[in-house]
Amino acid sequence: MTAQTPATQSSAEQKPADSGRRDVQVLPIAADTTALRSRSWDRLRFEIEYALEKGTTANTYLIRGNRVALLDPPGGSFTEAFLAALKAEIDPAEIDYIVLGHTNSNRIETLKALLPLTPQAVIVCSNPAAIALQSANIDHPTQPVKGGTEADLDLGQRHHLQFILTPTPRWPDGMCTYDSATEVLYSDKFFGAHLCSEDAYDLHRETLLEDQRYYFDCLMAPSARQVETALEKLGEYVPRLYATGHGPLVRYGVTDLTKKYHQWAAQQKGKDLSVALIYASAYGNTATIAQAIARGITKAGVGVHSINAEQSDTAEIQAAAEKSAGFIMGSPTLGGHAPTQIQTALGVVLSAASKTKLAGVFGSFGWSGEAIDLLESKFTDAGYSFGFDPIRVKFTPDARTLQECEQAGTDFAQQLKKAKKTRAPRVAASSVEKAIGRLVGSMCIVTAKQGEISGAMLASWVAQATFTPPGFTVAVAKDRAIEGLMYSGSHFALNILAEGKHLGPMKHFLKPFAPGEDRFKGVETRETEDGQIVLEGAIAYLECEVKNRMDCGDHWVIYATVSGGEVIDNSAKTAVHHRKTGTHY
Repeated sequence: MTAQTPATQSSAEQKPADSGRRDVQVLPIAADTTALRSRSWDRLRFEIEYALEKGTTANTYLIRGNRVALLDPPGGSFTEAFLAALKAEIDPAEIDYIVLGHTNSNRIETLKALLPLTPQAVIVCSNPAAIALQSANIDHPTQPVKGGTEADLDLGQRHHLQFILTPTPRWPDGMCTYDSATEVLYSDKFFGAHLCSEDAYDLHRETLLEDQRYYFDCLMAPSARQVETALEKLGEYVPRLYATGHGPLVRYGVTDLTKKYHQWAAQQKGKDLSVALIYASAYGNTATIAQAIARGITKAGVGVHSINAEQSDTAEIQAAAEKSAGFIMGSPTLGGHAPTQIQTALGVVLSAASKTKLAGVFGSFGWSGEAIDLLESKFTDAGYSFGFDPIRVKFTPDARTLQECEQAGTDFAQQLKKAKKTRAPRVAASSVEKAIGRLVGSMCIVTAKQGEISGAMLASWVAQATFTPPGFTVAVAKDRAIEGLMYSGSHFALNILAEGKHLGPMKHFLKPFAPGEDRFKGVETRETEDGQIVLEGAIAYLECEVKNRMDCGDHWVIYATVSGGEVIDNSAKTAVHHRKTGTHY
């Protein structure tokens, strides 16, 4: 799969233009502590964790003791608005420390504008972050944190900052901060949500949990082992507030959300099938692709052992290659070559992974993609089979490309599950399973569209749920590509098929689609006023909005209300799906 961006882009860090409402919410959150919440109600970047398009919040914190610390300035999308809000709150020259929970090119953009205003400030960050700052040509006093208590900061007035290193493959420089005076844990990437609202705190916990779970699934699930290690470290502290890097601050659900993180991480580690996802990322683009692929794998019920080759030793790579059911490697192309760490990892994988294992290759590049060609040719020559066509992304991946990457990950996982099922002995259906199969449902096609991204699936587990408002439930398997388009607030259409005329649409939407393939090619459709897709062959359709979704084993149960619809053919009967057993569709 190859994704090209416009020829006018000249850097591997080109970003989509941002638009829409922006502001900075300033409020006190604890003694001598102020939050500056840079908010956007629109999508900021084309990254997988922003796919819900509910906006986002980049949270920065200001602690005033005898000395002043600024924690986690936002990314470049907010630079101008953030600096204006900061100057209204304090003279930047009074800031003594700038604490970074992690670094990326977006945050460095703001740092370069901030540092001239804070000449006496010392940057406090992890050692990998300090190295990243040097690579970004930031020449400013830096105090690297290497672990232990020797680098803790006493700001005075009882504000004592303790730093907890929490690296993951995606953010090897990750670091959280705890203030013992206020019992606030500044949790950086942990416990957040990409959501923009007027609520500064987790006031609506049940609704927010869906966004927090999505955030975990996208960012944390592929790093479950490292997440559990980080949670053990954070468990040594007793915070009354999680001051998150993104989304609402967690005040009311600290205990519950912590338990959820432990539970979600354990679920990922407990998968009986797993994929070793090994990559390096020079500018963050390859890591973003890896994140999308990992999201596709985990939503299909297969675990991911994510490994950043730049931060891992050969023993970890070898163990993952030996134990995992399949492996996927990704690399940027630097100067026409793969980074040394990837070349080393490649040799380890070739020697450790059996030739029966499924392989995958991906990468990003600016002008050429020799590193991707190297990985592909080495695995081909060694006799490995590929779970998807090599993914080649020029410059920064956009939303459509990331959707294709996610679908590629799901396809990879489904092949592993199918192979395992084939090897397992066949077991006759039980009486209960046969009885469950007697439950019947109408044959429908669910269609959804958000911007340029669309999806469709055959559905027969549909049931009316409410009269007022008119609503129904539909079960969606977690590994369906359309699942990502059916979160609370999303819109979709339910197309009801006719008896005797359902086989054509049924066969079309049951067949496997390649990542990014047009699911509506050859099918007559039209769009409703709100942009949803209606099949011309349907006997009726409903325009729907997702209100809730419930996690039910291998499916999500979606509750949707109906905002419109039409019966197209009054004389036709609804097609009904009859099954012999309840163990499959």
